[in-house]
Amino acid sequence: MPGFELFGDQERNEVNKVLDSGVLMRYGFDGMRQGQWKALELETALARRMESRYAQVVSSGTAALTVALVSAGVGAGDEVIVPVFTFVASFEAVLAIGAVPVLCDIDDTLTLDPGAVEKLITPRTRVIMPVHMCGSMADLKPLKELCEKHGLVLLEDACQAIGGTYDGKPLGSYGDLGCFSFDYVKTITCGEGGALITNNETYKNNADHYSDHGHDHIGTDRGAESHPFLGYNFRISELNAAVGVAQLGRLDDFISIQKKHYSIIREALSSIDGVTFRRVPEAGEENYSFLNFFLPDENLARKAHKALAEAGIDGCFYWYDNNWHYIRKWDHLKNKESLGKLPREVAEQMPDYHTADFSASDHWMGRNISVLIKLGWEEASVKERAGKMATVIKAVLG
Repeated sequence: MPGFELFGDQERNEVNKVLDSGVLMRYGFDGMRQGQWKALELETALARRMESRYAQVVSSGTAALTVALVSAGVGAGDEVIVPVFTFVASFEAVLAIGAVPVLCDIDDTLTLDPGAVEKLITPRTRVIMPVHMCGSMADLKPLKELCEKHGLVLLEDACQAIGGTYDGKPLGSYGDLGCFSFDYVKTITCGEGGALITNNETYKNNADHYSDHGHDHIGTDRGAESHPFLGYNFRISELNAAVGVAQLGRLDDFISIQKKHYSIIREALSSIDGVTFRRVPEAGEENYSFLNFFLPDENLARKAHKALAEAGIDGCFYWYDNNWHYIRKWDHLKNKESLGKLPREVAEQMPDYHTADFSASDHWMGRNISVLIKLGWEEASVKERAGKMATVIKAVLG
């Protein structure tokens, strides 16, 4: 991770096909295209790779989440349960449609704690949104059982975990809807882009129309198309989709490389007393884009993170203090700061997160260090990095 590390002839060839046609928009201009429909090609390949009936590619992972929620009929005043450890896009997508993000504790998977989720379900709850952060997944079976029990939608935010699996199924395909991000720092990239997958034909049709101003895409005359409902512009360009076509074809190779590098570093840290690892659910296999481990307490984790940086070991993250990924620094959300007026439902229903108790999540996040696994490393440099990391952490732990 990320896919841009290994850009090559495959990506250039797909982009040149689009440039040679001169058509950069995914819809219309049929006569000029020379048979090039890259967004459609990416959707077909993605649905096949993710073992789903349908895929819809859009302009970003955030757009994918927004479109997925709306496609399932979620709107103003509906509640969506999301974890306190995620990227801000997860709750931004909820807020964008007037729904209410209900933040929930995580457990040692660094994703939604099913027990904590159940306590937050109300008559207004419509969606449970596990976020498969840093390449690994939530305990999806109990979350799915909760959705079935209460008639809720299970929406997998798999933006950081493409290529992982759960119960033999690709992440994103286990729930009712799954979303991916193809931005510049993801395992596979379009530069900017995203996608949703589903087996539900209604959700697919809604996503297709909503992401293009409500166009129904019936016939070959774009100007004559009907608009069954209001929509917005979340289209991906043919250039971005072309990069994605090439990168998706390389996904399995990327996962294999990540697994090899991940395994070398994990083995080096495994023998250190005081180091434990994030729990990957028994039925799951992560995509190996990050290695996450815990130290005995917050103080030692902070010291180790600082020492790793001082030793010149880059790509080590302490999310507990991060502005984008953990509740502690989300002051804009806590203060409900918005350029425009928030919907009344959001203003009135959203809990006061200044006073919320997320100590159960702090217990895990305060002790966690997350290591980015790069594709471009040589094996010798990975082994050297692993040994250096082990030496630094042992020194911190005494």
